[in-house]
Amino acid sequence: MGAAAVAECAARGVRAIGIDRNARGHTLGASNGKSRIVRQAYYEHPAYVPLLVRAYERWRVLERSTGSELLELCGLLMAGRPGSPVIDGALRSARAHGLAVEEYDAGDIRRRYPDLRVRDDEAGVFERAGGYVRPEAAVDAFLRCAERDGATLRFTCGMRSWSADAGGVAIALDDGSTVAAARLILALGPWFGETLGALGVPLAVQRNVQVWFAPATRAYDLGRFPVFLLDREGLPAPVYGFPDAGDGVKAAFHGLGPITAPDAVERRVDPASDIAPLAAALDDWMPGACGPVLDAKVCMYARTSDDDFAIDLHPEHANVVLCGGFSGHGFKFASAVGEIAADLALDAGTTLDIGFLSLRRFSRGSAHENPRSPRT
Repeated sequence: MGAAAVAECAARGVRAIGIDRNARGHTLGASNGKSRIVRQAYYEHPAYVPLLVRAYERWRVLERSTGSELLELCGLLMAGRPGSPVIDGALRSARAHGLAVEEYDAGDIRRRYPDLRVRDDEAGVFERAGGYVRPEAAVDAFLRCAERDGATLRFTCGMRSWSADAGGVAIALDDGSTVAAARLILALGPWFGETLGALGVPLAVQRNVQVWFAPATRAYDLGRFPVFLLDREGLPAPVYGFPDAGDGVKAAFHGLGPITAPDAVERRVDPASDIAPLAAALDDWMPGACGPVLDAKVCMYARTSDDDFAIDLHPEHANVVLCGGFSGHGFKFASAVGEIAADLALDAGTTLDIGFLSLRRFSRGSAHENPRSPRT
């Protein structure tokens, strides 16, 4: 989100500086793993759909601007029992916004994907416009745009503290230097807890594990098989994954893992506790997908109490923008969030509807009825 924001600010002709505590291209946050799902029939809530439509537009602009291939729209199959949060929520969003989706019963899924092990009481929603974005390439593209448009980028130098008043902001860095600016956009990822907590916004950092398997069949190759999201009875959490694009079949549980701290997260992947349960769930859905483990990586979800984002002006400092709490489903929005953050910083408002993401909801209750399962 920070890379997108600094790129957008620089594109508007202002002097911008981006600051990152880690090295360029680091894998210590939540912006790596070769693929992140993109979808528009958003089961979480229909209010997200206009932001997703804008995000798709902005991803294509970024591709054209940098010559990067970022979006792979290979389709998305969502499966589960009819009435489950994923199925019901996806259909709700599709109907509210006139999105093109296909509804499948168990027989339909078997005919289209005969290698899958589908239960008789399961159904599916297929979104042809679903797929994935390549996160590392996307972040690099944002940073290249920012540099091209005159932004200064500083890495391996964290922010120690910041202060703001009507005259501007001062940012103290770990190397002892200070940056003075008119506006500040805070996009701190898992390290946002202290800032948001002071404003009454609880933030929990959850450890999650992504695993790549070498499949024993070509049935799950990119071009033959879509991205998937399975909300199956009996699983500890929904399982999602990606077709084999040359790196194996990638899969993970969505929102399953211990609560931790960003600087204390256990980055070692345990075969018994991290991989075996996922492999069992995947094998029950995609026979032949779980061959040898090719890679495994820990990532972090920065989760608000309702799993919705927190995007707003700071309640005490109108020249400070807060972008956080993306709760494990935010990367697909990055291209739009960069635009929103620049709007808020430079214009004190945005034409995109982000009222439901305001910090005000934490003092008055949830801004909308959230259809997610308690598991997620």
